[in-house]
Amino acid sequence: MASTAANLWVLVGLSVAGILLVARRFKRVVKADFGAFIERFELLPPPPPAPPKAPTLSRASPSPFDIKGYITGFGIPEWSKTHEPADWSSPAVSILINGGATCVGKTVIDELGYSTGSHSWGSSSGSAVAVSAGFVEFSLGIDTIGGVRLPAAYCGVLGFRPSFGAIANTGVLPVSPSLDSIGVFAKDPSILHRVGHVLLQLPCSEKRQPRHIMIVDDYFQLLKIPANRITQVVTKSTEKLFGRQVLNHINLGDYLAARVPSLKQLNDGIQSSDQKLRSLKSLGKLCKCYRGDHEFKSIHGEWIGSVRPALSSFLSKQLDALSETSSFTIERCQSVRNEMRLALNALLKDDGLLVIPTVPGSPPKYGSREILSDDYQIAALSLLAIASMSGCCQATVPLGFHEKSPVSVSIIARQGGDRFLLDTVQAIYASLQEHVDNLVKSSSSSKTISLEESAELAKEKGNAAYKDKQWQKAVSFYSEAIKLSGKNPTYYSNRAAAYLESGSYLQAEADCSTAISLDKKGVKAYLRRGTARELLGYYKELWKRWWCVFGDADFKYALVLEPTNKTANVALSRLQKLFQ
Repeated sequence: MASTAANLWVLVGLSVAGILLVARRFKRVVKADFGAFIERFELLPPPPPAPPKAPTLSRASPSPFDIKGYITGFGIPEWSKTHEPADWSSPAVSILINGGATCVGKTVIDELGYSTGSHSWGSSSGSAVAVSAGFVEFSLGIDTIGGVRLPAAYCGVLGFRPSFGAIANTGVLPVSPSLDSIGVFAKDPSILHRVGHVLLQLPCSEKRQPRHIMIVDDYFQLLKIPANRITQVVTKSTEKLFGRQVLNHINLGDYLAARVPSLKQLNDGIQSSDQKLRSLKSLGKLCKCYRGDHEFKSIHGEWIGSVRPALSSFLSKQLDALSETSSFTIERCQSVRNEMRLALNALLKDDGLLVIPTVPGSPPKYGSREILSDDYQIAALSLLAIASMSGCCQATVPLGFHEKSPVSVSIIARQGGDRFLLDTVQAIYASLQEHVDNLVKSSSSSKTISLEESAELAKEKGNAAYKDKQWQKAVSFYSEAIKLSGKNPTYYSNRAAAYLESGSYLQAEADCSTAISLDKKGVKAYLRRGTARELLGYYKELWKRWWCVFGDADFKYALVLEPTNKTANVALSRLQKLFQ
C-alpha cells in the first residue's frame, strides 16, 4: 500500500475507492484501515462443501448494498437517520456468502454516490482502498459512469464492470438505474475471475482466445502521459500470447460517427477542432446528463429537497446545476444507447476486444481545482462512457506507475461477453506485468522519463497542434522533439509538413533532405520535399526550372517506393504540363 501512493488523491463520480494515504508521509494520525470502512462485522458463509467448491475469500461491501439488519448507507449521516435497517440482503451479497465468501464490513462511499471522495463524513471511499491495502481479497462496488473503473485505476487494482443487466441491482441503492452496474475490485486476476463467475453464475466451459484486439488510437490522444507507455506493453503481450495477426488499430471516433447517427446531433456545442474527438466528448457529456439531470434527480430529488442534508460545496453546486431534461433529450439519449450497443456488438462480435486508457492521466491531487473543472470531468467521462452507454463489459488492469502515479489500461468486450473478458484478463495479466517490469528495468535508475519518450510526447503535441492548424506551435513542438532525439526522420518530416503550411519552403526542403538522409525509404519525406521544391520554383522565378526538376525527381522516386501513390502521380502530371 505504501508503494501505491505518494500523495493524497481524490476521485470523481461514484468512486467506491477514493483517497490513499501513506502514514509516514503525513504528520497527522491515519486510521489503521485508511478510512475504508464505515463499520466492521462478519457475515459468515454456511458450512463449506467439500473442496474445491468453497471459495474461502474475504470481501467487503460498500454502503449502498442492503445487508440484513444494517441500515443501507448512502455516504451522508442524514440518509442513515431517515431510513430503517434492511429486512434482507442484496442478492449479490447473498450469492457470494452462499458461495463461501466472508463479508467483513461496509466500506465508505461518496455523498449519495455522486461526489468526489473527499466529503466530511469519511476520509476516503473504501472498496478499492480496502483491496489495495490488503484488508480484503476482493470487494464490490457500483459503477454508474466509472465508479469501479476509475478508482481501480487510481488505486492500482483490478476493476471489473460487467455487462449492463448481467447482475441484478436488486437490494442496491440506485444512482442511475439505466447505467448502474455492480462491479468487483481485486488484486489477483484469479480471484477476479473466480468472483466474476460466481456473481454472473457462469457454468464451466472451454476458454476462447481473442481473434481481434483493437487499440483505439484516438482515445489514446486524450492521455496526458506518453501513450506508448501503455500501448507498447499491450502490443508486446498480445504478440507473445496470441500472435501479431490478432493486433489491430482503430479510430473509434470515425466508427461511431458512421454507426451512431443520433450521436452526431449532440456534437453541436462541443468545442474541439477534431471531429473525432468531438464525438468522444459528446458521449461523455451525454453520459453525465443522463445520470444527473434525468435519473438521479427524479429518484432522489424529493428526499434531498425535504431533508436538506449538509452536503459538500462541490456536490451542492453539482446538484444545483441539474436542469430539467426534456423528453426529446431523453429519447435521443436512449437512441444513442441502442445504436451504441448495436454498433459495438457488430464491431467486437464474440471474439474481439477494444483497448483504451481507463483515465486521462494521473490522479488529481486532493483539493485541486482540476477535479472541479468541466474539462477534467468530460475528458474522464469520454473514456468511461463507452461501456456505460453501450452496456459493454470492461476490465481495468493496472500497469505499474508513471512518475509515482498508478497507470492502467482498460479492455472492453461486447455486451454479454463477460466470460470471454474475464478469461482474457486472467490469461494476459502475467504477461502485461512482465512487460511492465521490463520497461521499468530498462529505464534509468532515477526513473525519469527517457529522452525518447519525451521526444515522442513532444511529437504527439506537435501532431495535435498541426491538426488544429497551429503551424508555428507545431514547428515548436517538432523542434523540441528533434532536440531530444535528433536521429528520428519522422520528426524532421513532420516539421517539414508544418513549414510547408506556413510558407517556409526552404526550411521544409532542408528538413526533408535530413529525413531522407536518415531513412531513404521515407515516402512522405520525398513527397514533401518535392512539394517544397515545386513551390520554391513558383516563388523564385529565376530558379524555377532548377527547383522543379529536383521536385520532379523526388516525386518519381516516391513512385519507385510506392508505385500507386496518387499524390506523386498528380504532382508529376502537374510538373510535366509546366515544362511543356
